[in-house]
Amino acid sequence: MPHRSYDQYCSVARALDVVGERWALLIVRELLAGPRRYTDLHADLPGVSTDVLASRLKDLERDGLAVRRRLTRSGATYVYELTPRGRGLLPVLAALADWGTPALEERRPTDAVRAHWLAIPLLQRLAPLTGPHTGTVGVQLDEGAFHLRFDESGPGYGDGPAEQPDARLTLSAATCLEVTRGTLALARGVKEGRIELDGSGPLADALAER
Repeated sequence: MPHRSYDQYCSVARALDVVGERWALLIVRELLAGPRRYTDLHADLPGVSTDVLASRLKDLERDGLAVRRRLTRSGATYVYELTPRGRGLLPVLAALADWGTPALEERRPTDAVRAHWLAIPLLQRLAPLTGPHTGTVGVQLDEGAFHLRFDESGPGYGDGPAEQPDARLTLSAATCLEVTRGTLALARGVKEGRIELDGSGPLADALAER
């Protein structure tokens, strides 16, 4: 398929030339959590066809947003991962998540869900609470686990539990949505028993206080 362009001398149009195709930004959302195999991407992008997924991944590689590499020197397994330019899309997805969160009032019967899909909005909500403190926050929902990273290079997230988190949050998806909307302060959720916060140290203390 030829590379389509809006042919407009506009930064927004140029950005959409690269990531404006259907599924492109959702693939970036998955890869922001770390390197993923093709089969993992397909499993966590319900509804995407294999042809479209393969095409979008080639587009991301061509445009310098992602690379494909062999997982081990002797293995036949390949993973896709974002380049620094690709990881630079995190603030874009964070803004989209903030804008789209009000549309999550009610889960439709046809809606798929993955725990780590809540990582970006929660990351944005918790980042101001951590202040100068760095570390990893594990998050456990009924739907699964993910973890948030706060370090000198900026915030980030990963799918699955963290090996040695500095703090651990256990809560329901509904409560997590309240936190991301800003209608429930994290400290209040902990005080009311709706959020379980475990951990010791500056990062855990900062989350407990705000």
